[in-house]
Amino acid sequence: MLKRMFVAPDPGRARLRFAARAVLGIGLAVVVCGLAGHSLPGAVTGGLAALLALFTVTDATVRGQAVTTALLPVVGLPVLAAAAELHDHPLLRDLTFLAVVGAGVYARRFGPRGHSLGVFAFMTFFVAQFLHATPGRLPELYAAVVLSVLSAAAVRFGVWCYERRLPPAAVPAPPGGTGLNRITTRQAVQATAGAAFALVAGQLVSGERWYWAVGATWWIFVNTTSRGETLVRGFRRVLGTVIGLALGFLVAVPVHGALLPTAVLVAACVFGIFYTAAVSYTWMMLCVTLLAESLYGLLGVLSPGLLALRLAETGVGALGAVLAVLFVLPVTTHAVTDAWIQRALRCVHACTAEAAARLAGTPDADPAPRVAELEQLLGRVRLSVAPLVHPLNPMRGRKRRARRVLALLDDCAREIRGLVAVAADPEASHDARLAAACWRVEAAVEALTGGAAEVPVAERPAVTEPALAHLHGIERALAELAAPLRGPSGSPLVGA
Repeated sequence: MLKRMFVAPDPGRARLRFAARAVLGIGLAVVVCGLAGHSLPGAVTGGLAALLALFTVTDATVRGQAVTTALLPVVGLPVLAAAAELHDHPLLRDLTFLAVVGAGVYARRFGPRGHSLGVFAFMTFFVAQFLHATPGRLPELYAAVVLSVLSAAAVRFGVWCYERRLPPAAVPAPPGGTGLNRITTRQAVQATAGAAFALVAGQLVSGERWYWAVGATWWIFVNTTSRGETLVRGFRRVLGTVIGLALGFLVAVPVHGALLPTAVLVAACVFGIFYTAAVSYTWMMLCVTLLAESLYGLLGVLSPGLLALRLAETGVGALGAVLAVLFVLPVTTHAVTDAWIQRALRCVHACTAEAAARLAGTPDADPAPRVAELEQLLGRVRLSVAPLVHPLNPMRGRKRRARRVLALLDDCAREIRGLVAVAADPEASHDARLAAACWRVEAAVEALTGGAAEVPVAERPAVTEPALAHLHGIERALAELAAPLRGPSGSPLVGA
């Protein structure tokens, strides 16, 4: 886990810039709230609103990100009002919270914007429980949310908008379907059921901090699509929480809300959340736990007993998520993994076709967006296959096959990056053999995605042309993928 965090590649220092900008934007939001005369709970609300504005908005273009950021208060403020107004009506409050959970997960069907708005709505209701918001505090909390989102936007789109110099990010659309065949719809039902269990069981554990259990269930469902992914994410959440609580006893409890050291610790936690999110959910949860402990220290309620209660509520939330994915409209790991692998393979063909067209002199051929899309799709494949390659998976055969699939897909991506680099060279010329090689790549992809008995591939000849060498490398990787994808007896990579 340590190696994965500190040795993980960071092309263009994207994660470093992402994390540093978050510290700057959230720090500015808190300072603005302080200058506006807001109380500590108001500043905490503003800081969390800025964190969400910088963390959850992932639209492909800067313009899209700006629009989504502007919509955050439009969604969040009515939810905040509902949470505060229902503070003294537990039954209505709980039913409304569950409705927010279901709507927030269902909104993912509308892509990154729906996901961002759904997360912001949920966290707004959650923060209202965290701070015990009442109607009398709504004006201050409204102002804190608006000022903080504006502050975060000023940093993101004005002071440090490094995305303007980058090509639009490729965001793979979630698997389709209709009705209950749509994964986002099934997950909305699952998350609501899991949150209902967590809410009831969490209140039995603590009538005051029950919302921690609901929060644990919610975040386990974020960025997952299958039963296996959710189970692995639940394990990692509990592990990160346990490690974070242990560090809390060593760091947050002794600090106990002292302003300067707590501010330093909060900044370090914010940086850690943003820097580790893309590579380790366990590390991210460690930082989230330390951040929560620091905030409770500022509010003057941090104690060893509170930390033990957080662990218990996290366990309840994880159990709710596990029960939901196992028994409520389960989405099998096989179905999701197969869909993402097929999309990645078709993207491999699209990348090679665009690169070959570029080498042939087609002026509008541009493989770069396809390569970016392939990287995103491979990330989804890794997430989907994570349950199979997890150290606790007892099925060694499937674990080996899954690792082989990932390695060969990575080989394809590496060869494609090399091919695209050759195609970008203005001195590169077209070779008549490129068309034949691209046709063989297409045939291999069709065989893999269409279930053909064999994957056609030509023997790799000795070639000196870089483009052909990369194409033959792709052919070899595709041919070797047939065995691990289907198993020794034609069985799929993962079971139902």
